[in-house]
Amino acid sequence: MHNKTSQRFREILIHLKEQHLIPSARQLALKIGVHPQCISDIMTGKRPVNSDIIEKCANEYDFNLNYLYRGEGSIMNEQCMEANPDTRSKTPNERIVYVPIEAQAGYSDQYNDTVYMQELPSFSLPGSRYQTGTYRCFDVSGDSMEPTIYSGDQLICEMIEQQFWHKQIKNRYVYIIITNTDVVVKRIINKIEENGTINLVSDNTYYGSTELFVGDIREIWKVTTKITPFMPSPNNVRNGFDKVVENLRDTITDQSKVIQSLNSTIEKLLKQNRLSRV
Repeated sequence: MHNKTSQRFREILIHLKEQHLIPSARQLALKIGVHPQCISDIMTGKRPVNSDIIEKCANEYDFNLNYLYRGEGSIMNEQCMEANPDTRSKTPNERIVYVPIEAQAGYSDQYNDTVYMQELPSFSLPGSRYQTGTYRCFDVSGDSMEPTIYSGDQLICEMIEQQFWHKQIKNRYVYIIITNTDVVVKRIINKIEENGTINLVSDNTYYGSTELFVGDIREIWKVTTKITPFMPSPNNVRNGFDKVVENLRDTITDQSKVIQSLNSTIEKLLKQNRLSRV
């Protein structure tokens, strides 16, 4: 397909997303029955759009084919939209796929494998924010993000599509980064427009920052929600601390008595030593 046609097709998809007609390129792929990586590659310019995808999209969304092929007119068929304001296509609600620790080792190799993704557990959450877009839930392991995030926490994240990384990744926000070999959670310093890299920063100052080339990144997910294991009530925590403090106080008291006894014994010995010299 002609390069200009592919470029205009990308403009159409961006317009549809901005108008909330599609929440994400991934959900568009699910709706028209093609692999999500195919749409992602078209959006990033890695492959041209073909007539089959154009036909499937045209059947779902009322965009202007004259604009697509010739660059004439507006992106959408305005007359049809005015005649039928309810022509907006409804996208399927995508469930939140859960990636536990034991599945993360193979995630970076199989995240585009439909069968693998379907085998992972999934769930839904109430609230309008989770009804559009693509979300994923990751387990956390390790202490590099303490005290903000602890091992055992679960992070619900919204997908940042690759073509928007340079603009939508905000400095010092927390993200899940899928590299060629690993799944990591870090704060990001966005340097994509400067030199094609991002800096990964830990909240735990024991760990240093690292620089990562975007070519080594497969996915980036913005952390939106943290699920933390339930902790005891404040009263129980306070009572526990009180018990610890009481034990420490008793220990210090006992040690003070021992020190006083030693001082008394030393004084007696010194006194006896002085008397013996007289």
